[in-house]
Amino acid sequence: MEYLVYTGAALTVLGLIGLIYSIIKVNAARRENLSDEALRARVQAVLPWNLGALGLSALGLGCVVAGVLLA
Repeated sequence: MEYLVYTGAALTVLGLIGLIYSIIKVNAARRENLSDEALRARVQAVLPWNLGALGLSALGLGCVVAGVLLA
């Protein structure tokens, strides 16, 4: 089950990269001094990426735990 641990770790890293990407995009939008509605639209556009990255990271951590328990 060693492959499950490494696969899970890779998924977790990809999820963390996605989370960092979404944080950078929202901070960049906040620095632009947009109106409230424009800022809300930008954040809503980044939200699916954020949730997808969070889900990928959680799936990866689940794979790591399963791999450790089954080893």
